[in-house]
Amino acid sequence: MGATPVLYLTVGLPGVGKTTRAREIAARLGVLRLTPDEWMAPLFGHNDAAGRRDILEGRMIWVAHEVLVSGSSVILDFGCWSPEERFAIRAVAEVAGAGFDLQYLLIDEAERRARAAHRWRTAPESTFDMSDSDHGRYLALFQPPSRDELTCTHLPAPPAGYESWLHWASERWPTLPRLDRPVS
Repeated sequence: MGATPVLYLTVGLPGVGKTTRAREIAARLGVLRLTPDEWMAPLFGHNDAAGRRDILEGRMIWVAHEVLVSGSSVILDFGCWSPEERFAIRAVAEVAGAGFDLQYLLIDEAERRARAAHRWRTAPESTFDMSDSDHGRYLALFQPPSRDELTCTHLPAPPAGYESWLHWASERWPTLPRLDRPVS
């Protein structure tokens, strides 16, 4: 039997180096990397496209689960700005019997914005244009991982009204099936 597969999750704001880190891990380990930004522009011409990002991310999480169950590691290069999203993705790894490695990236704010702008100028097919207002909004919305999240200690109970983190995940990402229930 091979090593336990791992779900790697890159976390951070646009421009911090998530995709670069994900590419490094993928090259070093020879594993699949799933990056929504690289799919959104070619498929829809926009970073969200009327909610399609959530649809795409749900399918990518499902693919990641299937890869983990097959015995291989996988990288979700998502950003995941809320602890709830990160807990739910960690639960996906756990139900697949895989490890979980949260890769949190943080850099100076001016450098982050400059890198995001540079990426837009040099590789617009893999990102989207962001105004100063967008950056400010993203910064206000982002909730950095806690020490407990970074060390993968106790997974807290899901939010009220949800049976499990997988139930929460299937509501958050509408194309992600309930992975804690048998497929009929």
